[in-house]
Amino acid sequence: MANPEDYWAASHPDGGWQVRREGNEEATERFDTQEEAWERAKELARGTKGEAYLQAEDGTIRERNTYGHDPVRTKG
Repeated sequence: MANPEDYWAASHPDGGWQVRREGNEEATERFDTQEEAWERAKELARGTKGEAYLQAEDGTIRERNTYGHDPVRTKG
């Protein structure tokens, strides 16, 4: 299920990098570098208490940050 509080930083098909809100097909914002896109995705996710995902050019998730409610509880 898509969570609209989540943001993805990924390469843009026309070049550069984009930040996209979960469920949206269009980029929320575009950037020249991956670092800029990743920082913005984390900032937006913090504001919504969602998650930020950094997607590599091959489609794999390189990094993931959770803000706010984290449903996984572990001992230790």
